[in-house]
Amino acid sequence: MIEVVRHFRLEGNIDRIEAFGGGHINDTYRVFNGAADSPDYLLQRVNDRVFPDVAGLMENIALVTDHLRGRIARAPFPANQQTTLFVVPTKDGARFYRDQEGKYWRMFHFLSDLHVYDFITTTRQAYEGAKSYGYFLRFLDDFPAGRLTEVIPGFHDLARRLRAFQLAANAPTSGREPRCRTEVSLVSELAERLLVIDRLHKSGEIRQRVTHNDTKFNNVLLTPDDRGKCVIDLDTVMPGVVHFDFGDAVRSGIGTAGEDEADLSLVTVDLEKFRAFSAGYLEVTRDVLSATELRYLGLSGAYMTFIMGVRFLTDFLSGDVYYKISSPDHNLLRARNQLRLTQEFLARLPDLDGIIRSS
Repeated sequence: MIEVVRHFRLEGNIDRIEAFGGGHINDTYRVFNGAADSPDYLLQRVNDRVFPDVAGLMENIALVTDHLRGRIARAPFPANQQTTLFVVPTKDGARFYRDQEGKYWRMFHFLSDLHVYDFITTTRQAYEGAKSYGYFLRFLDDFPAGRLTEVIPGFHDLARRLRAFQLAANAPTSGREPRCRTEVSLVSELAERLLVIDRLHKSGEIRQRVTHNDTKFNNVLLTPDDRGKCVIDLDTVMPGVVHFDFGDAVRSGIGTAGEDEADLSLVTVDLEKFRAFSAGYLEVTRDVLSATELRYLGLSGAYMTFIMGVRFLTDFLSGDVYYKISSPDHNLLRARNQLRLTQEFLARLPDLDGIIRSS
């Protein structure tokens, strides 16, 4: 590990290296600096099975963070209080290092005195985290999305996900199809209503933007007094639409239960947290969003939740080849959970739309 670190341009000297965080894809370590006036660093081994184009991924991150830094520096208060990741180059100026075993490594400045929440517990957290996600979209409003590499093609392409689902449903792993016939039917029942965002995106009626594409609440850093400060985990930054980011944020943060909750009676939508999140997000983005983008923002939670339900059910039918599981029916449980949350979002759509109009 120390040998890897020595390939990067560091200030100060290495004191120790410790495993950091609980990410499921990349291995992450905190590099403690022995010099008090020099920063700590965050070292990561990039999972090149999930992200085979590491060069494209790191180019995306460099382009986006450089642009964000420039926009933040020119922004008025309080927008100029946001920050972004800083990529530490290798000693030969590269954005990543590949070791003798073929493993890919990268390094960032460690952002001290900031923290994340896995779940939103207060409306203040929802509001402040939403503002940081909103600033992320706003500051990248003038960045040409076509310059970015699509590191995971079709990541939030619902039509593509439904085709993969249909293949799995037509040729399921032996013995699994009878256990999920209700869920398979529900996917078919809901699909047409939710494909509208996919079609608007592909037709160009919704603008293609730079989007984060993985806006779980634990991908935004907050200050000790719970003010949104920095959007992190930029591996999936790609061209997309605002509904991907807004929808995934409310999917993961506004539901009343985690996606592993088996008691579906506990799975619904917290309207007060949705109101707070919408207020924070739209406070800084409303004037850069089109009327069509705003019109379908309320549907985006259902759209992104449905995609996750379809993905979990596809993996169950395929024999659990993608997601890690802790029991034989784990993916089926997750699919049921996310499909139930989709129905809850759809049932409350008039309320969600009304909140967005008034935010």
